[in-house]
Amino acid sequence: MIGLIMFGAALLLLVIGFPVAFTFGAVSIYFGALAALFELLPDGGVTLADWWDEFLSMFSMMPFRIYSIMTNKILMAVPLFIFMGIVLQKSQLAERLLESMGTLFGKVRGGLAISTVLIGALLAASTGVVGASVVAMGVISLPIMLRHGYDKPLSTGTICAAGTLGQIIPPSIVLIVLADVFQLPVGDLFKAAIWPGMALVGVYILYILVISFLKPEVAPALEPEEGMKYGASVKKALIAIIPPLTLIVLVLGSIFAGIATPTESASLGALGSLILAALYRKLSYKMVKEASLETVKTTSMVFAILVGATAFSMVFIYSGADEIVEHFMTQLPGEKWGFLILSMAIIMFLGFFIDFFEISYIVVPILLPIAQTIGIDPMWFAILIALNLQSSFLTPPFGFSLFYLKGVAPPEVKTTDIYRGVIPFIILQILVLASIVLFPTLYGFHG
Repeated sequence: MIGLIMFGAALLLLVIGFPVAFTFGAVSIYFGALAALFELLPDGGVTLADWWDEFLSMFSMMPFRIYSIMTNKILMAVPLFIFMGIVLQKSQLAERLLESMGTLFGKVRGGLAISTVLIGALLAASTGVVGASVVAMGVISLPIMLRHGYDKPLSTGTICAAGTLGQIIPPSIVLIVLADVFQLPVGDLFKAAIWPGMALVGVYILYILVISFLKPEVAPALEPEEGMKYGASVKKALIAIIPPLTLIVLVLGSIFAGIATPTESASLGALGSLILAALYRKLSYKMVKEASLETVKTTSMVFAILVGATAFSMVFIYSGADEIVEHFMTQLPGEKWGFLILSMAIIMFLGFFIDFFEISYIVVPILLPIAQTIGIDPMWFAILIALNLQSSFLTPPFGFSLFYLKGVAPPEVKTTDIYRGVIPFIILQILVLASIVLFPTLYGFHG
């Protein structure tokens, strides 16, 4: 039971607020020492030398694991996509898109909210940085919606939901991480995520249209004189959309067409983001330096979590906890369906408290062998997990998008408004997730 107790201890420390990478490392060493001791106790006469040898043997493969992480070609794409997103964020791409699209859809009931969802999808496909997307839309789009009489919960919920689309729409860091864990081609996983991502966008827009029709006061249309002429609006929107759309086509198109690997496409995206910054007259040595430093910090955090998670998994497997979990999960009623329902429920519950990196590198490796034993399509399972992990950014009380938005929201917007606003979108995410579970063939999966 040491492995299961270790998991609970790590979760408790994370909830308290200890740094993720150091928590996994420290917990692994402490419980690894206990596991080595309990392994030798039945033989009696435990000496310090015996215990030390047993403890070292547990982590004997650690240097090789770390080396393989550092040389992993899939993970090389992570810092490049992060750099691309940060540069585009500093180029004020989101601001340009929001200002032009708002006038384009403003005359429709709920038009400002619909434009926010569409911009969220474009930002997801070009930057993939959830925090940057939510903050940008919170700073620009939220005051405009509130000024035109939009309901606070609907406004805040739309911004949070649109901002988290970067978790499922390629090139998503979550998908790259899951491709590494599942040992699947990144390009194939990107392709598989397109339709679920588009389904989410469609469901969000449909919800906004329905709620605007049933309750016109929550999302009124802009007065004609307040917007630009339609032709001018279209022209302005196209000028704002074409540059990032070109970058999206180059990055994702080169992957889907098989012209370039994800790492090569990420390099192309990083270069393209610098070119766009130059076109927007935002390129400078200071900006590149700041983007590089932020990229190094974020990447270091990711790889530190990876190293800590590797040590954690070694102790977990050594203690035999993985066999306990596998036995329990394979004995569930309903076999495949029982496993899917429980695993999705566990991931969603953990998403209330911890980040997707911890879930991807600690929980998913435990569930993956069981899914393979049952015969579940790994691509389908990976997309279900990715969609589920996206919900972790929205779920109160620790959803990161909620904190991002609250940090930039006007004083009159309360935390309760944001919580109330995201609940319908969480329900919509669960419905889309359920549709992929029940009708996998609609999305191109075998199930």
